[in-house]
Amino acid sequence: MTESKQPERCSDMTALRAQIDRLDAELVQMLADRAGYIDRAIELKQANGWPARIPERVEEVVMNARDHAARTGLDPELIETLWRQLVDWSIAREARVIREA
Repeated sequence: MTESKQPERCSDMTALRAQIDRLDAELVQMLADRAGYIDRAIELKQANGWPARIPERVEEVVMNARDHAARTGLDPELIETLWRQLVDWSIAREARVIREA
């Protein structure tokens, strides 16, 4: 695995691209970890008779992501767009099991 470096310590595009690839792999792993929590949410929602989509929670998750983005200097609009897609994918994953359309 590539050693972590700060962007300013990357002396050429090869080193920079290696860092981006490393981060991409970490992001994919984090998304896979998140999917595991979604799978557990399916079990808990089924046990409680809850639907896959809980609109208040969707908005809470999206607003949390926007707030984190703003605090780190990322564009909150971009993060909201990405998170809404991620949440929609997660809800679709839940709905397939919970049997909602």
